[in-house]
Amino acid sequence: MEVTKFVVSGRDKAKLYGDYATYRTQLSNRIHNLRTKLGISTKPRAKYSSKGPVTAEDIASNHEFINLLLLTSERAWAHAMSMREIHSADSKGISGSTRSHIISRFRKSTIYANNLFQCLTDQTQTGATNEDVLEARAYAAALTGAMEFQKDKWEACIKSYSEARIIYSALATATKSDIFKDLVSNEVDQSIRYGAYQMKLPRTVAVPTIARKFFPRSDTELVVQVEKLDPDVLNEQPMKARSESADIGAVPKTITWRSRTVDLEDAAIASALASVNSAAQKLSKTLASVTAAQAKERASAYDDILIASQDAADATKRAIEELLGEGVGQGDKRIQGLQITRTAVGYDLVSWRIGRNRVLVGERDGSVVDGPVIHQSKKKSQKPMKEEGTGRKLAHLREKAVLYDSILQSLDSIKELPGIAADEALQEELKAKYNYFSALKCLTIARSHTLLPNPKNALALLARASEKCNSAHSYLSTSMDTDSPSPPNINVSPTEVQSLKDLLDGEVQHYRALVELSNLSQTQNSLSANKVPLIERLSEYPAQGVDLENLVTYPPKLEPVPVKPLFFDAAWNYIEYPGREVEKPAAQNGVKGSLSSESKSAEQTAQQKKGWFGFGR
Repeated sequence: MEVTKFVVSGRDKAKLYGDYATYRTQLSNRIHNLRTKLGISTKPRAKYSSKGPVTAEDIASNHEFINLLLLTSERAWAHAMSMREIHSADSKGISGSTRSHIISRFRKSTIYANNLFQCLTDQTQTGATNEDVLEARAYAAALTGAMEFQKDKWEACIKSYSEARIIYSALATATKSDIFKDLVSNEVDQSIRYGAYQMKLPRTVAVPTIARKFFPRSDTELVVQVEKLDPDVLNEQPMKARSESADIGAVPKTITWRSRTVDLEDAAIASALASVNSAAQKLSKTLASVTAAQAKERASAYDDILIASQDAADATKRAIEELLGEGVGQGDKRIQGLQITRTAVGYDLVSWRIGRNRVLVGERDGSVVDGPVIHQSKKKSQKPMKEEGTGRKLAHLREKAVLYDSILQSLDSIKELPGIAADEALQEELKAKYNYFSALKCLTIARSHTLLPNPKNALALLARASEKCNSAHSYLSTSMDTDSPSPPNINVSPTEVQSLKDLLDGEVQHYRALVELSNLSQTQNSLSANKVPLIERLSEYPAQGVDLENLVTYPPKLEPVPVKPLFFDAAWNYIEYPGREVEKPAAQNGVKGSLSSESKSAEQTAQQKKGWFGFGR
């Protein structure tokens, strides 16, 4: 039946077309069409008669009655949200009759949602599954929480939203669907956090802990159904978390960034950082078991730590936004601590992204030339071995250049984090690492020019790469980054910089010699080429001097010369072309008549062909 998917898809479509008022209008049209389809609409010019509530028998006869209840409930919810949106900008807030009207619309939506839940509990007639019943119950609980939220009854609000959160979390674990996760993170968690703030609960208590605390455990049937989907949804410390905590230790209490230590007061940030530590250990084990040749497998191992780092960054951002929403100033100690945490977490996130790209470019950050990839033919009659062509090699080098561009963009994004612009030492370090990866990019592009072949361009790029590498080597050779067994990240060790410097020095000397040989060969070819006279090469600059013994060709040879078409047009009246012969008179007695006719035709011809190109003057 997919109750949640039906509701979420309808709300998402409404957001594309307009506001809640537009959504309400669309729902009214859909309800009218659905009532007509079910045959329960009031006929034109007929007296209205109230219809009874939808029963389980109606749903058993036609499942469209489920959509009717959902649409009616959503219309009342959209009406309430529309009024709240209109009056939210009032100076006195929402009060009086407007507030009562909004609460009545929320109450109406909960009535239809609870009616749907009660009907689906009769699973023998409706054919609903346990998941369908839980979805309907969570939907009704979320609407009840919205109504209690508007009434400012915070405990009842948290209880309803906690019930909805636990059910949606269990469904998300069982079905692996992102719809439930989005509902929890976008709507339910924010309402629970605000209600907890109004109840003056400590901010160090995480939202999942609050939801477990206020979940109605007295309803044993609901507890059994939820634990059937996810056995750990109501446990304070699930079995999976226990096994991870045994490996990584306790949840971190502090975080250090550039010799500054900050206490982690938000439980969500602390748990997210604990997940990052666990993912880092898992990544180290995975990379140790996978060879360097399996670049894609090594890169995919970074997915878990990137997701965990992104969750930590999102949790920090939400904590800052919540404090700012409460009116806390930027100079407050809590805001300052969260800003430092945000910088540290964001730096680590970018570091792991760079590490993933470094794994993809190959061994030693792509400075080592990959061996020729040999493809073995399937047919035994053909050649068994085949080397990659130039096009494929250029495509691989192009992919590497794209990865280097991504690394450079990531390094630039670090400068946008809070406090980075004022740290001059860190700015110098980032500049040195930027030059290091820029040198690798120039080296890759130079190798593509060697395949074309174009040694002069390759030499120029290698000289540029050597210049950038020397700049990076002057700083990174004395840096604190060491050759640690940790997974590749933003840190660049002095050994790696020295290795690249030695490689580039050798490549520059190698291609400098190739360019010299190429210049010598071009000079010899120009001298041994067929000697064209200087008079025919006046548009060329004689770089090697003028050969005074080869000025012109003497004695001159008979050669075709292009003729202007003007000469042929001027000779139009004097050339007898085929088909222009004048008929001669057959008899002598008509000499005078023929002469007169010939003179007349000649005059007419002369009049027609006056001037050049047939135009008259």
